Amino acid sequence: MPTVAVVFADGCEEVEGLSIVDVLRRLNIKTDMVGLDKLTIMGAHQIKLTCDKVLDDSLADYDLVALPGGSVGAENLRDSEQLKKLMVQRNEESKWNAAMCAAPIALARFGLLADSNYTSYPGIDQTTKAEAPTGIYHDEITVVDPQRKIITSRGPATAWAFAYEIAEAVGVDTSELKKAMLYDYLAEKIAK
Repeated sequence: MPTVAVVFADGCEEVEGLSIVDVLRRLNIKTDMVGLDKLTIMGAHQIKLTCDKVLDDSLADYDLVALPGGSVGAENLRDSEQLKKLMVQRNEESKWNAAMCAAPIALARFGLLADSNYTSYPGIDQTTKAEAPTGIYHDEITVVDPQRKIITSRGPATAWAFAYEIAEAVGVDTSELKKAMLYDYLAEKIAK
């Protein structure tokens, strides 16, 4: 069974992180909520989140690590030397890493967006381009770079698309859940 860690920091965008956890757990993917520096995290909209564990070296063992955004949360992730060390190690071991909204600033600071295709919240690309000038920014809902094993997405409304891409990257079929959660229906209606 694949394993995923979603790392939460104070100031995170709650809907992004919780959407990932919800979708992946519905798919029976072992998904841990990991607090950056403590078990109880206060989100950007004053929603208190209780994590399963606090960041430690076991982060290197997950099949995929996802970082939700929120500007303050992303800055807290970006500034963590412990997280940087573990994410660089994961990248060197060719493991999947994912970030959405403002969180690609962390991947950029950690050197993981170099030569990678990615996206982010509008305007965040100015920061990521400064940190990772060889990264290739795309204006898409989600961007999967299979060579660099990086998945990125835009913001709160794209959280489900991001979660499904994460599940598919770790080898889980999402087609039935997309139907059950009315994701296909929503996508079809928006496309019209």
